[in-house]
Amino acid sequence: MKITINTDPALKETEVTVNCPALTPETESIIAALRMMESKITVIKDDESFILDISGIAYIESVDRKTFVYTENDCYETGLKLYEIEEQLCGSGFLRISRSCLVRLRYIRSIRAEFDRRLRLTLENGEQMIVSRQYADELKKRLGVK
Repeated sequence: MKITINTDPALKETEVTVNCPALTPETESIIAALRMMESKITVIKDDESFILDISGIAYIESVDRKTFVYTENDCYETGLKLYEIEEQLCGSGFLRISRSCLVRLRYIRSIRAEFDRRLRLTLENGEQMIVSRQYADELKKRLGVK
């Protein structure tokens, strides 16, 4: 892969152009990473609204009809439903692992098979989560695990 960077102080904003002979999984991954950099989500903590880059989100969980967004160091609440966030983050490196949880694939440290075809994930912060049977095969596929 060849990378060329041109700087021009006259430009108003950064422009990225991808030139490729064919759209490959590697190219799609690069494009998804670039799109993810621009994606943001509005969240609330202590009656204050914040705008988070989705690249800083570890996982999103729905508990008692409320949706919580977890980063490395904080927990926020959002007014969006889990399915709405899932649609917004489609193709941005997140995957549903249960009826109530989305996880950022890059935040997964390890996977362990559990009984009854479920999986146990250990996240980068040491937290563990269970992947339900319904979503286990898709997770293995996305991570390239057999």
